[in-house]
Amino acid sequence: MASGDTGVTVCSDALLMLGAKAISSFNEGTDESSICDRLYPDVRDSSLVMYPWSFNTKKVQLAQLLTAPTSVWKYAYQLPGDKLANPRAVYNSSSVGAPVQKEWEIQGDQLLTNLTAVYIDYQYGIAEFAMPQYFIQFLKYMVAWHVAEPITEQREKAIYWQQIAVGVTAQNGRGGYFRTAANIDGQSQPSRVIEDYSLIAVRG
Repeated sequence: MASGDTGVTVCSDALLMLGAKAISSFNEGTDESSICDRLYPDVRDSSLVMYPWSFNTKKVQLAQLLTAPTSVWKYAYQLPGDKLANPRAVYNSSSVGAPVQKEWEIQGDQLLTNLTAVYIDYQYGIAEFAMPQYFIQFLKYMVAWHVAEPITEQREKAIYWQQIAVGVTAQNGRGGYFRTAANIDGQSQPSRVIEDYSLIAVRG
């Protein structure tokens, strides 16, 4: 784990990579702190859900709500309050088996279905000190990419750090240090397909 790391230390290291001044807090009143304060939470959370990282994925059974949905579905289940995105997979049992693909839908903070029991794999937000070092390093590159242009006013630096973080455009967000971090993370996990990342698709 990356003991001692915080959002401020991640952003400070990213700023140093850009040749800018480090920060000691997000509210110190400098341009650097204001930009990081505004952009960092989205970059962090987007990075946490761009791949099924082992360290922020868990399986839980959802609680069935007493009020039935006013739709074609029979049951409504409450999604976890700490989720960062929609479930990675939905199951009808805690036993090992294939996920349920079509018998449910998400509406707001609820999962609607005809299933009488629902288990999900989902990703949640965690503090920086609980993140493994390979992800912290990846996160620093991601921050450097996204703050480079507003900090330095140089588009070329943003492109450079984008390539360091996720590779060239032809790699569709699957290259750079991301691939290294995903490979390290996957060493003790089943084989996974590296999925698309919406923020990269927009910025790339």
